[in-house]
Amino acid sequence: MIDISSNDITPKPLRVREFYLGRQPILDRSQALFGYELLFRNAPVGPANITSDLSATASVIAHASQLGMEKVIGDALGFVNVDADVIMSDIFVFLPREKVVLEIVESMPVTPEVRARISELVSHGFSFALENVVADTSQVQQLLPLVQYVKMDMSTVDPKVLAALAPRFKQEQKKLVAEKVETREEFKSGLDLGFDYFQGYYFAKPAIMTGKKLSPSQLAVMELMTLVTSDADNMDIERAIKRDVSLALNLLRLVNTPAVGARQRIDSLSQAVTVLGRRQLQRWLQIMLYAEPSKRGHSMTPLLMLATTRGRLLELLAHKLRPNHAHSADIAFTVGIMSLMDTLFGVPMTEILSQIEVIDEVAEALLSREGFYGDLLRLAECIERIEDMEGEIVPTLRDLAMSPDDLVELEMAAYEWSDNVVRYAL
Repeated sequence: MIDISSNDITPKPLRVREFYLGRQPILDRSQALFGYELLFRNAPVGPANITSDLSATASVIAHASQLGMEKVIGDALGFVNVDADVIMSDIFVFLPREKVVLEIVESMPVTPEVRARISELVSHGFSFALENVVADTSQVQQLLPLVQYVKMDMSTVDPKVLAALAPRFKQEQKKLVAEKVETREEFKSGLDLGFDYFQGYYFAKPAIMTGKKLSPSQLAVMELMTLVTSDADNMDIERAIKRDVSLALNLLRLVNTPAVGARQRIDSLSQAVTVLGRRQLQRWLQIMLYAEPSKRGHSMTPLLMLATTRGRLLELLAHKLRPNHAHSADIAFTVGIMSLMDTLFGVPMTEILSQIEVIDEVAEALLSREGFYGDLLRLAECIERIEDMEGEIVPTLRDLAMSPDDLVELEMAAYEWSDNVVRYAL
């Protein structure tokens, strides 16, 4: 067996099979991003096509490691499902132990060898999570001393059982993760029970609130977007930026980051507007809409991360599929960013589109997921919800004439770009 503590390990490359990769956000109690569970499925069909968990896990770890795990999870933790075969294997040499949490199901048979191997990995700095916990069984008791996290499914475990188990595991100093949190009511319930982390897409679902108004900062951004798209004079744009101090500071910070590539330091707004250009300024403003005023500078706002990832993935997909139509990539980015504005503003998408002028192709993508851009948006949503929407990925990829390998590489690039932009620009 390979000594994972050695610095002289040269692992042999693993055979990488085609797979789909999804990542599901895990938020802390303040709803900041804490980690992602990495979800992967073999192509071209569903779970029945996975020949072994070891092979599937090895594939995703090898592929992610080749491209860089930081491109998949950024500064967050990555939760990866493993079984007994994976635990007894040597594939852990591919994983940055400080960045991953290995998930084991509570029903996994625990032989003395498996228990010893888990203890060995823990001693080398790996963390474990025990998932699908539904009762305080003898099996759970065997594994509990070896894990740092306990995961429970909010959608299947009876609330009374959750209320009994949560304090029990908290007494053991375990961090509690609520899974399948799909509504804000479930999130609040988990908070009341003392859960530390929450996994699911409840934060991305629109909560329509009658009479909700935009914040002053959001109104300022919307005004600027109108000026930019209407080809207003640079002086008018500069004056509008100056009216919001945080916008001005963020613009100056953005143009002085390596991503923009300015040759000398830029200290004035007029220089900043000129260097950034209208196209990039519009993109920056779209992203800024998702930066909650109270959290500006907090790079882990989940809706912001999701919106920027969607925008970039759609842009890359459009560029891949229509390489000679640069304008298509810009439109695709806008569709991705705007697709979560109903959640952001708490108003129906139809109302948003009545106030923001968009071309017909963008409107049909946002309202009914139709047309070229609608197909791209639907594909992004399927990847985000790979557990529930996996069956739609294959036909969508087939319609777009795209391979799973191409998709995963674009996903990786989108994850990395989103993480960098949010970290530097906001």
